[in-house]
Formats: sequence, C-alpha cells, structure tokens
Amino acid sequence: MKKFYSLLGALLISFTVAAQDTFSIVAVDPVTGDIGSAGASCVTISIIDIITDIIPGRGGVNSQAWVCIPNTNLQNAIARMEEGFSPQEIIDWLLLNDSCSAQNFDPEYRQYGIADFDIDGNPRTAGWTGSLTDDYKEDRQGANYSVQGNILLNVSVIDNMEANFNNTTGTLADKLMAAMQGANLPGADSRCLADGTSSKTAYLLVYHADDNPNEPYLRLNVIPQSPGVEPIDILQDMYDQFLTVTDYELKSKLRLYPNPVIDELILSIDNSVVLKGISVYDVSGKQVIQPDNLEVHDLKQKLNVSHLPSGIYFLKVATNEGITSLKFVKQ
Repeated sequence: MKKFYSLLGALLISFTVAAQDTFSIVAVDPVTGDIGSAGASCVTISIIDIITDIIPGRGGVNSQAWVCIPNTNLQNAIARMEEGFSPQEIIDWLLLNDSCSAQNFDPEYRQYGIADFDIDGNPRTAGWTGSLTDDYKEDRQGANYSVQGNILLNVSVIDNMEANFNNTTGTLADKLMAAMQGANLPGADSRCLADGTSSKTAYLLVYHADDNPNEPYLRLNVIPQSPGVEPIDILQDMYDQFLTVTDYELKSKLRLYPNPVIDELILSIDNSVVLKGISVYDVSGKQVIQPDNLEVHDLKQKLNVSHLPSGIYFLKVATNEGITSLKFVKQ
C-alpha cells in the first residue's frame, strides 16, 4: 500500500521567475533501489514541485538557485537522464543549454545536484554551483549522494547535512531526514536568521524502484510557515507519523523465528507482501549478511546465521509496502 501524507497540500504556482535559494540533498540506495530528495528554503512558496524530480529506478535531480518557474532546466535534466546521460553529462549539457531567461540564460546563477544508477546498478553523482549564486554556497558529493546549498549561514550547514546522512543507519528516508536535521539551526538559509528558524518550507520525497512516477512511496511537504515556526520540526513529526503507521502495518505481516536462533533463521511473509530484499546488520550498523540467492516470490525465507557471533542483530526487510527491521538474538 502506498503511503502519502501532505500538510495542507502544495501552493499553486503562477510565477514566471523566482529565486529559489535553498539547501537540499538527493541520493540513491544501491541496496534497495530507493531514490530520494529532501530540502528546505526561506521562501514563501513550496519548493517540492519546483526544485526536484525523480525517475523511479534510475535517478534524481535537484535544480535550485535563481530558477525559472516552471523549472525548465530541471525538466531538461530529467529528459537527458531518460536518454541515458550520466550525472556529469547532464550537468555538462545544462551548462551549454541553459533554458531559463532569468539572468540571460547564464548557468553561473544555477546550482545542481544529481544522483543516479548506471546500467549495472552502481550509484553515480555530480554537482554544480555557479559563481553568481548567493554565498555561502557549495555542492558536495559522496558515492551515492549530492548535498548542495546557497545563501547559507556558513559551511556548517553542508557539513552537518553530510555527516548526518553518512552516520545514520536505516533506510534512505531515515538518512535523508537525518540530513535535514543537520540543517535545523537558525539561519541555515541566512534570510531566516531573524525568524529564528532554518527556513520556511521543507520537503522529503522517496521512491521505491518500481513506484509509479505519480505515486511515490513517501511524499511529505511542509508549506511555508510563519516566522518562528520551524518547518524541519514539522517535517520530522510528519515522518515519525508515517513510520508509525507504515512500520506497524508491515511488521504485522512478517514473522521471524526461532528467536533466539542458533543456526537457521526463518522469515515468514504474508502473501500480500512482495519481498524486495533482506540483509542483516549488527548493533553497530555494519551489514553482516546479504543473501545472494534471494527468492523474492517465496513466502518463507531461510537464512544461515550459524557463523555469526552471539549477540543482537537486525534483519532489514525491504518490501513493496516499505522497509522495516526485525530484531533477533543469535545464541
């Protein structure tokens, strides 16, 4: 079952040109195939439908800083992704073919972050920050993510977002939400410093690999808030509510036994659930098992855990209804 939550919905956009200065992150999960984006800005319109777009199973693009509305550069980036361009090739194309009339088609006003999968399922990333975007500005890439921002308080916004993303275990959505919390400080977007908030509006968007483009697994949108109201706090509350509903429903359709276990662990799955992947992590978050011969249509999965040292472990289960973790004890 797809889950969709929104806070009062998105505002209708009728502007032709606007400055979308913001901080954001786009990332992929090579284990589950998830692709997601999150961001925030101190502007008075929602940005989720302006700065980001995702092709399920392929990749995502964030396009910000002095964008046109509609964001034709974002549309062109997605079109190039559909044609098979790599993230760096997409950016190279955008720099030669800027389509926004603001600032006389000058790509030095733009900022991009792109993450995708190549034909073998390996993650790729690239970014661009034009010299005429507002300080503080930076884009930074890791193996499976790109984080970027402009008109920021200082470099700590990028530092904190990247550190939280990399140091958080769990789903891609968990990591993206943690990245947003890294920017939850007054003036992260420096125009909101006087309001005592990071921003005015925020979003979190995640697609599973086989999601319909119009039906994301997760879409949370916080519309512009009044001064003094922190949108990332609201986003966190919405995400916690989403997890509570999704995790409870999914766990009720899974059974893990015997627990404690000595040699063979069995995961029993309700026939309404489509299994996408399973893996085992220790308490430090290190992956210790990822089966190579997973039969996704089987309603009973068997895992040999006899080689694991005694202790507490977590079985991460990815399905068509979401991702959850089940704790077990190895004797």
